Amino acid sequence: MCVSVEGVQNIGFVSTRFAGTEGVPVETAKWADVFEKEGLSCFYFAGEIDRPADISYLLEEAHFRHPEVRHIFKNCFGVNFRPRSLTKKIHEIKEHIKDHLYKFIKKFKIELLIAENSLTIPLNIPLGLAITELLSETGISAIAHHHDFFWERQEFKTNAIWEYLNMAFPPHLPTIRHVVINSAASNQLSLRTGISSSIIPTVMDFENPPLRPNGYTSDVRKALGIESDELFVLQPTRVIKRKGIEHAIELVSRLKMKAKLVISHASGDEKNDYERRVREYSKLLNVNTVFVSDIINEYRRSSEDGRKIYTLNDIYPYADLVTYPSNFEGFGNAFLEAVYYRKPILVNTYSIYRIDIQPKGFSAIEIDGYVTEKAVRQAREVLQNSELRENMVNENYKIAKQYYSYSVLHKKLMNLLMR
Repeated sequence: MCVSVEGVQNIGFVSTRFAGTEGVPVETAKWADVFEKEGLSCFYFAGEIDRPADISYLLEEAHFRHPEVRHIFKNCFGVNFRPRSLTKKIHEIKEHIKDHLYKFIKKFKIELLIAENSLTIPLNIPLGLAITELLSETGISAIAHHHDFFWERQEFKTNAIWEYLNMAFPPHLPTIRHVVINSAASNQLSLRTGISSSIIPTVMDFENPPLRPNGYTSDVRKALGIESDELFVLQPTRVIKRKGIEHAIELVSRLKMKAKLVISHASGDEKNDYERRVREYSKLLNVNTVFVSDIINEYRRSSEDGRKIYTLNDIYPYADLVTYPSNFEGFGNAFLEAVYYRKPILVNTYSIYRIDIQPKGFSAIEIDGYVTEKAVRQAREVLQNSELRENMVNENYKIAKQYYSYSVLHKKLMNLLMR
């Protein structure tokens, strides 16, 4: 079914949450910005929403952290069979969510649904089933925006819901247009399901460089405990295993320069096992590593004890080096952020970087699974040679503006709607 941009006025985004600084809500905001500049109206359905109430439809059961949804998830993965009672519960919640999706569409006169990763990763199984059935029942046009598929994660491979995964993650329906964020995902989607897709990568507003730091952020280095003669190495990620933070620690250790490694986000491991590993490894290599998620949030404000809360965007301008040694990424938001703020970056050459990003011509301090003496020398040279550093970051910015700017997103989204 074809949809033209002239025929659509109201767009409904559906996900588990539209809040925070994770990839899905951040990229959704960029899409919405493009649509709104075209005169379209955007509305949101999720279990957690930080958008204005008059354009939001909040349903607790849509969140992957809802107790019953979490119970379903825990009892569907890591096992081969599920009890009949769990099947009943899945369908009970699915029907409840679907009822509210119908109300959402009616309330805001939705003409196009955009499922943001909710038909991709089965964190909320009833939500995915509800969306799929609604699309089959109504024929409403939809875009499924996929960030990371279930087959990309080891923990989803043993499960008791193969029929649901094949049905809804993602569904193969004629009214859905599928969008992925990298070419490998497009290839795998086609190979596994026969579904064709468009590739729309992560973007940033490279047409408008970041504003100069203002008075609010003038004390960032002091707040982070970084001395005037100390290098500020930023690891702008959560503390989870696939981020490969050990590589950042090793690099800082081998630089033999006075430096502090700052980790911006909290642990993503419920038991904090990996964070414990990072802390112990830092002590082992005598690297001064600090965890500052308590003073970094998506909005500026003051903490209960009177300290300033900064955004990650407040922090970037003060970094001397950004480390991004991930073992796997769906795309690489932090890579583009480092380029946007004109910072040199250490990157582990994860597969999507090698396939989609590296060929564009970016210059980075690269490692391939482990820190080499060559990478250490290159990092030291970049940090000590201002002319080399400026040439590197300015060229990277120029490349990113060509391939990953808002104008690229605008063109791709308009083509998608008018196809």
